[in-house]
Amino acid sequence: MNNAARILLAAVLCTAAVACSKKVKEVPPTETTGPSTSQPSDNGPVASGAYGPNDLDTDACLRQRVVYFDLDQDSLKPEFQAIVGCHAKYLRDRPSSRMTLEGNADERGSREYNFGLGERRGKAVSSAIQANNASGSQITVTSYGEERPVCTESNEDCWAKNRRVEIVYTAK
Repeated sequence: MNNAARILLAAVLCTAAVACSKKVKEVPPTETTGPSTSQPSDNGPVASGAYGPNDLDTDACLRQRVVYFDLDQDSLKPEFQAIVGCHAKYLRDRPSSRMTLEGNADERGSREYNFGLGERRGKAVSSAIQANNASGSQITVTSYGEERPVCTESNEDCWAKNRRVEIVYTAK
């Protein structure tokens, strides 16, 4: 390659690099007035980012309390990792809180199989929460198998709604 082509190529690459670079706008910190927010409160998140009991009803992530599973599966789907992470953080921030993970299955399979599957699903969510540094002593797992369907039709859409673990807070 001749020198003129090299110079032209270098100029194009430099221009592209400058055009594609991100510009970060710095925002000055805002001053807060009122009481110190260094400790968690019972009224909601504080400046440190700790959850409070009211966040269970107001925080978009914490309001999501159902984890769905594929047919005959007890492994957590990747799309539910963020939800599990939020609930783990809540348990870390609120050591007195307790949750029950209620495992469920669709109507297919024997009653015994579905109870076992519901329990394995609950334990999978429990393990994922504990993997996010929450305490296992705050979590109880129970299985309802096929006994508590949210949908009673016999089709795939309905069965998919019944393959779930519900997160129920027993102490906030």
